[in-house]
Amino acid sequence: QVQLVESGGGLVQAGGSLRLSCAASGSIFSIIAMGWYRQAPGKKRELVALITSSDSTNYADSVKGRFTISKDNAKNTVYLQMNSLKPEDTAVYYCNVMGNARGYWGQGTQVTVSS
Repeated sequence: QVQLVESGGGLVQAGGSLRLSCAASGSIFSIIAMGWYRQAPGKKRELVALITSSDSTNYADSVKGRFTISKDNAKNTVYLQMNSLKPEDTAVYYCNVMGNARGYWGQGTQVTVSS
C-alpha cells in the first residue's frame, strides 16, 4: 500500500516563505512525475507545480518565479519551496505522485497567508 505524508503547511504573513514536503512510502516504483496541487474554498483543484522523472518542471503562471519544486529520488520525497507568498496562495495543498501506472494523493496540508 502506498502512502503519501505531507508536512510543512501553516500560517504565514504575506511575503513570507514555507516549504512543503511529501514523502511516499510503500511499494511504489516507476515514478513518472511528482507534483503539488491546491484547492481554495469554492474553487477547483489546480496544478501548482510538477517535476518529472527526468527533472523537467512545470509551474502554474501564478507561482512562476516564487515557487520551486524539487525532489529527492532516494527518499521518494518531493518538496515545494514557496517564497513571496500572497494571500491568494491560501489553499489546501495536495501532493500527487504518478507511479505504478496510477496516481496517488496525499491528505492535504493547509497553507494560510495573511495580509
